[in-house]
Amino acid sequence: MTRIDSAMVMAAGLGKRMRPLTATRPKPLVRVAGKPLIDHAFDRIEEAGIGHVVVNVHYLADALEAHLVGTEKARQFEISVSDERAQLLETGGGLVKAAPLLRGDPILCANSDNIWTDGPVNAIEMLRRRWDDAAMDALLLLVPQARATGHSGRGDFHMDKVGRLERRRAGRIAPFVFTGVQLLSRRLLEGAPDGPFSTNILWDKAIAAGRLFGLSHNGRWFDVGTPGAIARVEAELADG
Repeated sequence: MTRIDSAMVMAAGLGKRMRPLTATRPKPLVRVAGKPLIDHAFDRIEEAGIGHVVVNVHYLADALEAHLVGTEKARQFEISVSDERAQLLETGGGLVKAAPLLRGDPILCANSDNIWTDGPVNAIEMLRRRWDDAAMDALLLLVPQARATGHSGRGDFHMDKVGRLERRRAGRIAPFVFTGVQLLSRRLLEGAPDGPFSTNILWDKAIAAGRLFGLSHNGRWFDVGTPGAIARVEAELADG
């Protein structure tokens, strides 16, 4: 049975699309439905029984670190901070820097600016059950385009009948959107570039090897990318 010992929460971004709310606070501390965005991610991680969390920090890092040590929700975890104050490393570079702090293999990674609710089965538990170390280097939680609330893009991935992923094809709309939640093998970090780079580079490596897989989320998912999205998300969450 696959064991997940650590989760990484991506929280270092500049939050430009969320301005002016991020002029004085980091995006993970923007409040949605009564609590900071990052606490929504913590809720799901706690429900999955994961006790150790690594959070990367860059923009207004002092405020985020104060939240991580000063709030009841954060104190429910053993939290390690991956400090990117000197240089913002993007998603891939952030994972590489945080790797020594993370425990076990595979690693759960979640963005702090999306909100998801579970369906009949906890989404992280679904990823854990589906993980096949012999076949996969990464397993992405995806949501069907039609249920990607607040998403304005053309989708991210095509998925075959066994769950193997391909990128959206040119001129097409892809049926699945990445939720920001994934399981990653440490193998995928081997030979990674130095400095800032996107996780897309790691995914392309896995796609080339036929080892990037997806799992369709059976709950709800909300892209909370702009101030205007907040009221809609709050209304839908209130409706249950």
